Amino acid sequence: MNTNLQDYSHRRYNILTGEWVLVSPHRTKRPWQGKQEKTPEDNRPAYDPSCYLCPGNTRINGEVNPNYTDVFVFTNDFAALQKETKSFSINDGLLRAESESGVCKVVCFSPDHAKSLPDMEVEDIAKVVKMWQHEYKTLGAEEGINHVQIFENKGEIMGCSNPHPHGQIWSQSTVPNEVAKKDHHQKAYFEEKKSSLLGDYLLQEIAINERIIWQNDDYVVLTPFWAVWPFEAMIAPKKKKKNILSLSEKESIGFAEAISKLTQAYDKLFDCSFPYSAGIHQSPTNGLDNSHWHWHMSFYPPLLRSATVKKFMVGYEMFGTPQRDITTEQAVQRLKELV
Repeated sequence: MNTNLQDYSHRRYNILTGEWVLVSPHRTKRPWQGKQEKTPEDNRPAYDPSCYLCPGNTRINGEVNPNYTDVFVFTNDFAALQKETKSFSINDGLLRAESESGVCKVVCFSPDHAKSLPDMEVEDIAKVVKMWQHEYKTLGAEEGINHVQIFENKGEIMGCSNPHPHGQIWSQSTVPNEVAKKDHHQKAYFEEKKSSLLGDYLLQEIAINERIIWQNDDYVVLTPFWAVWPFEAMIAPKKKKKNILSLSEKESIGFAEAISKLTQAYDKLFDCSFPYSAGIHQSPTNGLDNSHWHWHMSFYPPLLRSATVKKFMVGYEMFGTPQRDITTEQAVQRLKELV
C-alpha cells in the first residue's frame, strides 16, 4: 500500500472533516519553472518605535501599550466581530443572513520585536499557552459566546500586517464552518465507538511511525495522512482532552515544547522565518457536554520548494478539491531530520 501511495495518484480522506485531498506524487518529477523570488532579509530590531505592538508604544486608537515583559493581550482595535451589534436576520427566498457578534483580541507573544515562537524559550512559550487558557475560559464564559478560535498568521504572505510576534483570538456567537465539520465527525464516531476519533487515529499513526515528526510523553507532532499543505503539521495530545483548560502544568510545558520543536524545524527547512497559519481547534463554549472533542493545533504553511516558492490554491483546488504533489511521508522525512 505504501509503495502505491508514493507512486500513483490517489485520494486521501480527512476523518475530521469528511473531505478528500487529491495526491499526485508522480508530478514531483516534472521540471519546475515557476516564479522565483529573492528571500527578504529578516533583521528586525528588538524594539521598533514605529511598531504599534511594542511595549510603551501608542496604538492607532491612541491607547498606550504597557511596558509588558512577557505576554500582552488587548482587544483588537480593528475587530472583525462587534460585541455590540444590532440583532437581525434576513430570510427572503433563497437569500439568508443573520447578525453575528463577538470579541476579537490580539495576543503579543513577547515584548521582543525580533522574536517569533521558534526564537523563544520553552518557558516563555508556556506563558503564551497559559494566556490562551485564560482567554479561552474568560471569553467562553461570556454570554452569547459559543466558540473561541485561537490562531496565528505568521509572515507577510499569510496576511500578517505586523511582524511583531503575535496571534489573535476571535470569539463569536456561532460555531464556524471548519469547527462544525470536525464537531460532527468526532461526535458521530464517539457515539458509535465510545472512543476518540483523533485518539484512535493517533494510536494507529504511532504504531505505523511513518508520519510522526516528533513526540514526547504527552504530545504527538505529525503530518496528518490527509494533509493539504506541503509541510502541514498537527500537534495533538495523546490523551483525549476536549480543550486546553484541562492541561496540567507538565502538559502545558509539553505543549510549549512541541510548538518550539516544530517551529524551529520549519525555520531550518528553507533557512528562513517560516510563514504559516496555525490554529487550535477545541470544544465549542456552547454549554454542551462536548465530550467527543479531542483538541489539536494545526499548522498550514504555504512554502513548497524553497523560501520563495509557494503552494497556491488555484485552478483545480478552487473549483475541485485540494491537491498536493509531495506526499505527507516525504514531507515528514524532511522535517524529522531537522527536529
